[in-house]
Amino acid sequence: MNKTKLIVQESLDALMKDDTFIPELAGETREQAFTSLASILSTPNHVHKSFLRIPLENGQVVRIPAYRVQHNNALGPYKGGIRFHETVNEDEVINLASLMTLKNALHDVPFGGGKGGLVINPRTLSEKELHLICKKYVRYFSDSLGPDKDIPAPDVGSGEREMDWMMAEYKSIRPGTPYRGSFTGKSVVNGGSLGRREATGKGVYFTFRYLFHDFLQNQKSLLTKTDNVFAKTVSKFENQAMKLAVQGFGNVGSVAALEAYQCSNLQNKVVAVSDRNVTLFNEDGLNVPSLVKFTKSNKGDLPISDEELAAAGVKAEILDREAILYLDVDTLILAALEDQIHKDNMEKIKAPIIVEGANAPITKDADDFLSKKGALIVPDILANAGGVIVSYLEWLQGRETQFYSEEEVFSQLLQKMKATLDAILPTFFGDSFTLRQNCYIHAVTRLSTVLYRQGKLY
Repeated sequence: MNKTKLIVQESLDALMKDDTFIPELAGETREQAFTSLASILSTPNHVHKSFLRIPLENGQVVRIPAYRVQHNNALGPYKGGIRFHETVNEDEVINLASLMTLKNALHDVPFGGGKGGLVINPRTLSEKELHLICKKYVRYFSDSLGPDKDIPAPDVGSGEREMDWMMAEYKSIRPGTPYRGSFTGKSVVNGGSLGRREATGKGVYFTFRYLFHDFLQNQKSLLTKTDNVFAKTVSKFENQAMKLAVQGFGNVGSVAALEAYQCSNLQNKVVAVSDRNVTLFNEDGLNVPSLVKFTKSNKGDLPISDEELAAAGVKAEILDREAILYLDVDTLILAALEDQIHKDNMEKIKAPIIVEGANAPITKDADDFLSKKGALIVPDILANAGGVIVSYLEWLQGRETQFYSEEEVFSQLLQKMKATLDAILPTFFGDSFTLRQNCYIHAVTRLSTVLYRQGKLY
């Protein structure tokens, strides 16, 4: 059983004992309903799989495994990104789709959970080949997609270019039907929203900043009155500068690092960043804006040599790419891929605060181990929802054919995340559950209530 299923079951076990949760259900009927909930939430509604036939420019023809998983649509149309990566597999896509269901429920976004994937390394393919792959993906799954059915978005390895191509193909397949909301994460000229690219990274850092500044300032009395072990971790860093390390320097990690570098509320110091090639470390702090500028002209990659560091105008020590996980820092932001911290390396982790910018970067074993040690883990379901929130705003703008300014987008994004944090944090610091468990309980409560009201448990 994967991590998401296990924590969902833990949430249902906690709710089963709560007599105030759907009090109409009692006795044998309650047991039957909770058995139904466990079954519904632990399995997807649909798993679509195909092998795309793609002729390459070198004359070869390849068959590319492609997936679209639709987990649950009780709250609205399926929603979730399409991942372009060579490690994509069916179990991973199912798990990520279920995570999207819970994430949308947690943040009160009227979408269900979906996810897609293509088993490719986009860096090894030409633009023409990628364009054909995107078109074929839409053709193969067109019956399952649509602005009121299932709305894909970018994920690891894909971006606004791919979403533009896919929307154009959807438009050609479905002439005369509304198409702007069929994909989100598009370029602005194709109906995308301002701020979409930065949304997830901004949301990740906002969650961290809100916890250690806004909430700490306004709820200090709550933290001093509780025996919650995580409250001590938060209180320890009041008015104290923190050293941050950011794993992953793509759309999420680079934006989160830049937000930390520019933050005036917290005296952060970004001492390390990493990507697929390298970790860069400077005890006195890295010049994040210069690194962002360098990656834009270097196919997204960080400097990997002293010569490239000099060209970027950055002072740093060059370390192995995995070294970032084991540095003695205050906060580690995980913005790369899943399963980065696991049973084989969890004992090496020193950071007392970990923020999940990526989806599922910590395995269940490692999550339990680090939480018992007192590490405060800000989970993916809470921290990295900025992308889907702004995708929802993009979807709305497409339906209304009116568009928000970047300032309006970021204002709505942060207000949405603030509402979630205000609902979750007081409960978290008042009980014995971890922050992840609190978030899951909140999400499962909403999903279960809706499913019960819709008569889906019988």
